[in-house]
Amino acid sequence: MIGWVNVVLRAVIAIALLGSVVVQVAIVAALWLDTAPDPAWFEITFVVLGVLGVATCQVVGVCVWRLLTMVRRGTVFSSAAFRFVDVMIGAIAAAAVVLFAIAVVARFANHDVPEDEVAPGLVALVCGLALVTAGVALLVYVMRTLLAQAVALDADAKHLRAELDEVI
Repeated sequence: MIGWVNVVLRAVIAIALLGSVVVQVAIVAALWLDTAPDPAWFEITFVVLGVLGVATCQVVGVCVWRLLTMVRRGTVFSSAAFRFVDVMIGAIAAAAVVLFAIAVVARFANHDVPEDEVAPGLVALVCGLALVTAGVALLVYVMRTLLAQAVALDADAKHLRAELDEVI
């Protein structure tokens, strides 16, 4: 990978991670400062799901950072890379579950006043976003399979190179 791409991507990840921590703190602070002394169950649920959703993005960011380090060192085609890819798959799948949970909570929240209900189209949109996120998890799984093939091919190439060196 080109060195400047690695540096720029790391800068983007660092800014995103810093911003995500600020968002998490702001979400929790907004719950306790802007709500009544006894917040409703759906407000607390939305905050918890929001913090968990941001945490899944943070986990993916850290894993990409670690994989970039492995790329820079030339060790990405090793079994150690699978740990980070597997964690990314789990985090993305968890994000899909969190998004679906947000849609479910939005569907049943705030039915005290008929005009206050969450629009069904918005709930459907969030469900669609959860489905797309699950698709991204599957795409990363396919990429993991490609990484496994590349690691196996790299091991075979090293073995063949060693045999060739013995013959020569």
